[in-house]
Amino acid sequence: MDEDDPRLLLARRLRALREEHWPGMKITQQDLARALGGQRPLSVPLISSWESHANPKIPPPGRLDAYAVLFATPRSFAGAQPCLLSPKDMNEQERKDMNELRRELADLRGRAMVAGHQPGAPGVDNQRAAAPFDAAPGSLSRGPWYFADRARVTIVCSQWPQEMLERIPYTDPNDPDYIELLTYSELDSLFMSYGHVRAANPASQVDYFRSGLLPTDSYSTHLVCLGGIDWNVVTSSLLKRLGMPVRQVADWNTADGQFFAVDEQAGKSEYRPVLEDVGGQRVLREDVALFARAVNPYNQERIATICSGMYGRGTYGIVRALTDPAFRDRNTRYLESRFDGCLTYCLLSRVSVENNSTLTPDWTIDDTRLFEWSGSADEE
Repeated sequence: MDEDDPRLLLARRLRALREEHWPGMKITQQDLARALGGQRPLSVPLISSWESHANPKIPPPGRLDAYAVLFATPRSFAGAQPCLLSPKDMNEQERKDMNELRRELADLRGRAMVAGHQPGAPGVDNQRAAAPFDAAPGSLSRGPWYFADRARVTIVCSQWPQEMLERIPYTDPNDPDYIELLTYSELDSLFMSYGHVRAANPASQVDYFRSGLLPTDSYSTHLVCLGGIDWNVVTSSLLKRLGMPVRQVADWNTADGQFFAVDEQAGKSEYRPVLEDVGGQRVLREDVALFARAVNPYNQERIATICSGMYGRGTYGIVRALTDPAFRDRNTRYLESRFDGCLTYCLLSRVSVENNSTLTPDWTIDDTRLFEWSGSADEE
């Protein structure tokens, strides 16, 4: 095997973590097997296969996440038996080290998976060189849309009000040509987010529902809410429960009654979309949209994510910020640099509309970001 083969680089890194990460501390493969397996220790030969220089095996994503937790702090090996600490029990530096190591190992694994499934690689069927079911490309196995625990993900979409629904063909369940997806009001955002979440989490079950039809047991999954407070009741409930300093105001009967209000120490700010009169019609030139991520208030082991614009184009733009191949990596890196280790954070963004096309926001441009906030370490 070539010395620069990504699979070998991953194996060397895993061995170096065990043997060199904490000088003076001897950690055997058996210690590692116990720590990673808990009450059901892994086998020593399995650990050895991950560190092999001759024929390295690639660990699944969940095991590498456990490596990141384990080697974030020497306290993992301080007791009589090695163990994985909960991130909630770590200090700020330990959580930062955990996240950095998690990103490093995810990147190494992504590169190793690509190398392992190239035509001509040892053991690969050149006619069917495809990644295994639980493997996401390296650029997808990071960021807010990647859920390392492989738990169920539920996308909750806004739905049309009844008076609008009645004007849309094929939305009557009794119609022989009934099309259920036409009853969803954020189809662009749903289409884009569903495909990306499935690609980033191929081993997870990913469901989607209209907000008014969300099953009870879906509240305890990883929640992804698309659309604002007027048509998505789950978005409205989450914003109230999460206690962020951002409120969405949607008074459609009042001129300029649609905005995001931010409560800051220096006072309150309001961020509104920009519309122009063109030929007697109001045309959207720039929307304002919210991206928020926090611990799911209905299940502390899961994550809630909100993508909400004042208009549908804003929601679509904020979804594209982390799914558009041209921008998702740089925007993910920005979130990591700004909110590293934070369990609760949000960002208000401009979403430009040019020539009737919704443009993907670039969060590395200062003027694109209108407001940012993260929960304190105590809140985490």
